[in-house]
Amino acid sequence: MPTQTRPALRTWSSLLSILILLSLAGCGAVKKDKLAVGLQSATNAYQSALRWGYYETAYGFLHPDARQDKPLPKVLEGLRLTGYDVVQPPTIQGEETATQIVMIEYLHEDRQIVKQITDRQLWRWDESVQAWRLHSGLPKFE
Repeated sequence: MPTQTRPALRTWSSLLSILILLSLAGCGAVKKDKLAVGLQSATNAYQSALRWGYYETAYGFLHPDARQDKPLPKVLEGLRLTGYDVVQPPTIQGEETATQIVMIEYLHEDRQIVKQITDRQLWRWDESVQAWRLHSGLPKFE
């Protein structure tokens, strides 16, 4: 092989290597963005479902293992949320786990006493359905 083509070959192989690395880095960023957008969407939809009393919809965000075809908890009957404030926005930790902390004010319609709880939510990405699932369960309403 002539000596003039070796530097050109090295240059092309270096450029090709850089392009491959950049495309792999870009794929990682795209996946991270997709997860972040999906998490924000899931937490917002979950918040709306709880806030407006659509408890079956909120229950649907739980991982199927947590639901195991159980009916909605009885404590949700007559429950009304009066506040839902995000204390710590959803934060992705690791590759497919996220946490969010919210402060929830609620009352039972038959008692009319406002209570407050802090709900630490643990979310995990479910690759099989391409969605975030709530693994920490519904808030512990008393």
